[in-house]
Amino acid sequence: MIDVFKTLLNLRSLRAAAREEFTLEQLQEALEKLQTVVAEREEAEAESRQAEKEKEEKLKAYRDMLIADGIDPEELLVTLADAPKKSKRAPRPAKYKFTVDGEERTWTGQGRMPAPLKEAIENEGKSLDDFLI
Repeated sequence: MIDVFKTLLNLRSLRAAAREEFTLEQLQEALEKLQTVVAEREEAEAESRQAEKEKEEKLKAYRDMLIADGIDPEELLVTLADAPKKSKRAPRPAKYKFTVDGEERTWTGQGRMPAPLKEAIENEGKSLDDFLI
């Protein structure tokens, strides 16, 4: 915890700091700012509670509509769980083939160029077309 809050939350430390380090005007200014921060926090938490309450009311209303139409909410959950999931796209096919320490490797041509391939192009004078599959 920040030392300032340790001081603020301990009455003895707060009294000692108030006597030794702050004038009355500074303490009053700090109190006003602290009250502002507390009021802002209370407002934010009240808004959060209100939003949660509205969400729960909507969920209850939807549940009641489902039941009124003869649909058990549990059945709906099972149906949603069984829905087909979005499939991943197929992996890209390799476009280039090169050898590293006797092991054959491939590269799709996307992303950063593999270092051994880059070295072969820069140092050995080969072109990328030399490695096409």
